[in-house]
Amino acid sequence: MTMERPGETVADAAPSSQQRIPNRQLAALIAEAGFSNAGLARRVDQLGLEHGLDLRYDKTSVTRWLRGQQPRGTTPALIAEVFTRRLGRRLTAQDLGLDACAPVYAGLEFAASPAEAVDIVSGLWRKDSGSHAELRKIAFTPAGLVVPSRDWLIGRADERVARGPEPESPGGGPGGPPGPGGGGPAGPAAAGVGASGVGTALGASRGQGSGHGAGSGHGLAAAAARPGGAGPGGGLRVPAQTRVGGGIGVASRAPSLAAARLERVERGPGQRVSGGDVAALRSVCELFRALDHAYGGGHARQALVRYLEHEAEPMLRGVYGEQLGRRLFAAAADLTRLAGWTSYDIAAHGLAQRYFVQALRLTQAAGDRAFGSYVLVTMSRQAVYLGHGREAVQLARVAQQGVGTSVPPVVQALLHAAEARGHGVLGEVRACTASLARAERALEAARPSEDVPGWARFFDEAQLADEFGHCHRDLQQYRAAAQHAERSLQLRGAGFARSRLFCRVVLASARLGLGEIEQACGLAAEAAHQAAEMRSVRAHEYVRDFERRLEPYRDAAAVRQYREKVSAMV
Repeated sequence: MTMERPGETVADAAPSSQQRIPNRQLAALIAEAGFSNAGLARRVDQLGLEHGLDLRYDKTSVTRWLRGQQPRGTTPALIAEVFTRRLGRRLTAQDLGLDACAPVYAGLEFAASPAEAVDIVSGLWRKDSGSHAELRKIAFTPAGLVVPSRDWLIGRADERVARGPEPESPGGGPGGPPGPGGGGPAGPAAAGVGASGVGTALGASRGQGSGHGAGSGHGLAAAAARPGGAGPGGGLRVPAQTRVGGGIGVASRAPSLAAARLERVERGPGQRVSGGDVAALRSVCELFRALDHAYGGGHARQALVRYLEHEAEPMLRGVYGEQLGRRLFAAAADLTRLAGWTSYDIAAHGLAQRYFVQALRLTQAAGDRAFGSYVLVTMSRQAVYLGHGREAVQLARVAQQGVGTSVPPVVQALLHAAEARGHGVLGEVRACTASLARAERALEAARPSEDVPGWARFFDEAQLADEFGHCHRDLQQYRAAAQHAERSLQLRGAGFARSRLFCRVVLASARLGLGEIEQACGLAAEAAHQAAEMRSVRAHEYVRDFERRLEPYRDAAAVRQYREKVSAMV
């Protein structure tokens, strides 16, 4: 943990000969927030701890800031975040009369425009693609959920996302293309530096780390595009993207056709996006999703991120109309949510949180309110996993409020089940039971003929039984948990290997709670064997959770045998 001495500032290290000017902006905001000097210092220290910093500021430090001294390092951004949380509006270090620095919550901003959203999310893709380990160590922060979920709830779909062709510059050459939403030239966005500072905070340069070339992220996608290329479910193929012209072409057209084809292969910003391009994004997403379900998020996560960097970003910075643009943003949102989901599965929780927030913002550009609610549910599930039940409930309720009754019953069931999981973690029996009942009624109301979004089709009787099993386990209602977990395992398809593993551990925990130690250990041993073949931190953590529950029974013969089996696997 990084340590700073109490009250240390830039001015302490290098005293200025100039007379300091009192910081009236900071004084006004302290008064507005109702902070004492000691209270502000304490909150900055607490926020620092979330980011691995041992700051140890005190009321004297704040007095120095008010007299005009500048805090060192990232402290100005931390102070700005403290006021953002307190006052409910986004504030920067400059708003507080402090020196500018990158925001500590880079990647958690809910962008003001589609152009800014592309800048922020592409900054995440590039930094993550560069194999920067520190990005995967960023801490999850519950407070970072408040502003994005609120802005999504009260926001509307962006009025314009289309990007026109590059205009002619006065010298006859192409000028900079307008950003999404018609916001003028792309400017720094071309280098991945957004107005919010995400380029500085997350690293915008390409090719860092392992030296990945532009084609390094396409191995899986290319394999899927070949005849016979498929994911675990088989038969999954990526449609060909739009080709320029037809056939090989006659000699007189060969040079222009060859150049056009090369341009299509080596995609760059400013090129026209086709319907085939968007269909390819969707198909590749399904491929990566199938890999995630079967083998864990760590199996192909890095390839997914590189695909986003080298394929999705140039498309988002390309040329497209309104209708196609909405579809493009929707596909990018789906892929970005999946990047977050796979990051969550390998316990990169702060990074996952940032991907989820940016996916949520992309759904607003897509005008897809229903998928936005699903992203919020994904965020709610992460909060449940990390033990933040109250935040999980709030996110699920924001999702419900944001779509009302405009979504199919299956989606409503999904939203109510997510709320139930939050109540379960909190031990709120009545609220959990009520939410589960609403989810059950909604799923019963679903009709086969209804048009259900592809992302919601996984929510069936098997998934609902799984939700019941988890909730009853968390409420220590073990007999009901066992019944629902068994039913889920009976109904769940083999392709959802990780979900089946989770449910098997829930069943093992329920059997243990009922005193059936031998049966519980047998189930857990199966799960441990499956977890050993997956690249999923969550899978291993489920097994470890069961093993913690075994501690009171450590002297039982079945427990000793279980531990011997697991040790042999390792």
